[in-house]
Amino acid sequence: MSQSTMIRPKRKIRPKVAPEFPFTKVDVVQASKRLKEAAWLTDRRLKAWQIYRDLPMPTVKDEPWRRTDIRGLPANELVIKPVDSITVDPELRIPMVGDADDWMLTISPGLPPTLEGDQQLAELGIIAVDWATAVKEHDHILKDHLGKIVSDEEGKFSALASAMAEHGVLLYVPPGIDVEKPLHSIFWVSGTQVAYFSRLLLVIGEGSSITYVHETASPTSSDGYSAHAGIVEIDLAKDAKLTFIESQNLGQHVWNFTHEKAHVGPHARLEWIYGGVGSHLTKNFTEIDLIGEGAEGRMSAFYFADGVQHLDHDTQQNHLAPHTTSDLLFKGALVDRSRSVWQGMIYVAPGAQQTDGYQANRNLILSKQARADSIPGLEILADDVRCSHGATVGQIEEEPIFYLMSRGLPRREAERMVVEGFFMPVLERVPLEGVRGRFQGMIDDKLSKV
Repeated sequence: MSQSTMIRPKRKIRPKVAPEFPFTKVDVVQASKRLKEAAWLTDRRLKAWQIYRDLPMPTVKDEPWRRTDIRGLPANELVIKPVDSITVDPELRIPMVGDADDWMLTISPGLPPTLEGDQQLAELGIIAVDWATAVKEHDHILKDHLGKIVSDEEGKFSALASAMAEHGVLLYVPPGIDVEKPLHSIFWVSGTQVAYFSRLLLVIGEGSSITYVHETASPTSSDGYSAHAGIVEIDLAKDAKLTFIESQNLGQHVWNFTHEKAHVGPHARLEWIYGGVGSHLTKNFTEIDLIGEGAEGRMSAFYFADGVQHLDHDTQQNHLAPHTTSDLLFKGALVDRSRSVWQGMIYVAPGAQQTDGYQANRNLILSKQARADSIPGLEILADDVRCSHGATVGQIEEEPIFYLMSRGLPRREAERMVVEGFFMPVLERVPLEGVRGRFQGMIDDKLSKV
């Protein structure tokens, strides 16, 4: 009698925590040397590196990460190297915020930054430069503001980005300047098995006004993974106004971790608009601190996930002074086996009376296996406030589909129109037609896969 033996494949066991990145203190020093930084900047990097080393990798046991498992992050396999592609996607370089001669900065690791249209800004005393130029020529501004808004202790990835970042943008607008034309920067990364780090520092002086658009993008690779960790710091002085528009369209092989925070001074106004459709996994912390009386902050965002994408947005609206106003609207659509997480909190400090805060998260589920988690929250320590929130998760309603089909539209086209209408309240808040077109194109690309 013959006897056959069945060989079972070994089951791959996930580690309890994600592996550490392979970088060392030497890599931190080398990053500083490549930028020819002052000694205080090198010291600052090394302190951030020590914080990174002391903090454990986040796990689902940590409350902010409870719904986002990063054990699959291949951090120990990633290196720092230039981009694989020497050309930036031509569509990104099409002017979408003004004329062809307006200010545009393109950054891509391993390539010299490309800056266009900076003449007029320099005449106004505005500093708008890449990070290498910032540390070389404007480190006095960095010394006053760097790390004062997003602390290195915010988390594992903020500390890592602070220690390793070599790419980014410094925007400084002196007091009393009204910049009519919007500014536009692009951070383009490509390749696999690579780690990228970036930071933005936006400082808007008293009474100044500006619109700024920043895009982070890359092609999708089917061979391996990459990671990006970034920091965004925004400082608005008294009576300043900033419209800040962000676009995240990273390839679906990229693990994306960002810490972004704004300080809004007395009677200043921040309009923050975000569109995110890219990455394999995103964990984004976004925080608005209304630190001056009469400060206003409004944040609008859309996200659209497909495949196995996982998009986690953690927002905080902090009312730290009286007579402050915040308004947040996040809208997302999901298809295939994708998942989204939104965790939002409105915090009202003691004494922050006459506060008006609102937050809403709406999710549209377009497939049976997609999932959206929506967790709003309020923490109110003052007694004369008006704060509320709302969250919904649902599928496309049949009534509008039936109505459109009764007018002769095929079902697929009817569903497409309903989804486009779902995102319209966010797109209508975008003040620039070219940016609305870019965002609409990102949504259309997702819809073409449905």
